[in-house]
Amino acid sequence: MTSIDTEQFERRLLEERERLLKSARYLHQENPGSMEDELGEISGGGAGDNHLADMATVTYDRELDQGLEEGVQQTLEQIDAALARIQDGTFGLCETCGKPIAPERLQAIPWTTRCIDDAKR
Repeated sequence: MTSIDTEQFERRLLEERERLLKSARYLHQENPGSMEDELGEISGGGAGDNHLADMATVTYDRELDQGLEEGVQQTLEQIDAALARIQDGTFGLCETCGKPIAPERLQAIPWTTRCIDDAKR
């Protein structure tokens, strides 16, 4: 059990969780259909060569968005785990050494699981 005022951290975690969920919804709205739908007649006739740059741009954008979505998903999982640690009384304790995580570190990254020394290792 830690002596940290977890209410403040719980609010911050819930706010960040909601912000990330909104970001994920936005990314899904940005890419609703297939790349072919987005580009129109990309595969039709002999005009395919005229759209190679467009196809590359759409592919890059989608891969970038997919990477962002994966990052959002990982952070959401970390936030959910931090909220669970608040509930079970282990929030703010390093999962490696068991010592309290510095409040400054928790302020910067409230879902962190390690103290700064163990994070450096």
